[in-house]
Amino acid sequence: MMARLSDSLTRAYHSDLAYNFRKSPVAVLAALVALSLVLAAVFAPLLAPSNPYDPASLNLMDGFTPPMTENAFTGNSYLLGTDNQGRDVLSTILYGARLSLFVGVMAVLFAMLLGIGAGLIAGWRGGWVDTVLMRVADVQLSFPSILIALLIFGVARGLIAPDQRDTMAIWVLIISIGLSDWVQYARVVRSATMVEKNKEYVQAARIIGVRPVVILTRHILPNVMGPVLVIATIGLALAIIAEATLSFLGVGVPPTEPSLGTLIRIGQQYLFSGEWWILLFPAIALLALALSVNLLGDWLRDALNPRLR
Repeated sequence: MMARLSDSLTRAYHSDLAYNFRKSPVAVLAALVALSLVLAAVFAPLLAPSNPYDPASLNLMDGFTPPMTENAFTGNSYLLGTDNQGRDVLSTILYGARLSLFVGVMAVLFAMLLGIGAGLIAGWRGGWVDTVLMRVADVQLSFPSILIALLIFGVARGLIAPDQRDTMAIWVLIISIGLSDWVQYARVVRSATMVEKNKEYVQAARIIGVRPVVILTRHILPNVMGPVLVIATIGLALAIIAEATLSFLGVGVPPTEPSLGTLIRIGQQYLFSGEWWILLFPAIALLALALSVNLLGDWLRDALNPRLR
């Protein structure tokens, strides 16, 4: 067992993809930044100096404390300062990044599930099924994805009871972003499926009586996942930005569990009164997270492109 694992790791290390990664300083730096931010967000309860979501641990007298400055009333000092509620900005960034990453990852997985399913069906069946699905995709592409997400979020919020809106807000946000981003997965998978279904291995499977579902999931799907992974990597950065945009507009996560977008919206209110750190540090964290993931997606796209090898 250990020998097989060691052989697999050795082959992975000497693969073309790993070699391309090691020779790309931008990809290595982006991976280190993204990994550091993800680990910091995942282990936020262990790394954060305080829990910003616990009202009992907050002291309003600590509010608007500048970075690395001792508060005149309480004598407390904070590395990145505090916000208007006396919350440690470093702790809010760690917990906010955790929530932003969760929403982004879940939204991408939901969009992948919808897009891959629709693309496989459209590419395999063709005919009126393909026409209907692709015309729906074309109509959705004619609108900005953020407007689609706003529309879906508003409709979903209207269907939920008022006392459950804060509880369901995160999942409504995930569904809204996922429904606004499924089209690109569907179009790529449809095109790849139409190519793969005419190849000899698929024709042979159909002749011997293999069910279409098995052909799609076991044979065609693994061969179309390369482009999907590239889109998913770039889509993760876009989903994080979409979540931050919606939260900045005040229609995202509840104020009791702020994400990076909510923190930026709160900081923007106090920017011109001199409390610049409330906006600056969450904005830097969001920029670093989105940019590093986006650079990784760009590298992966180029690495998997056979024309650039």
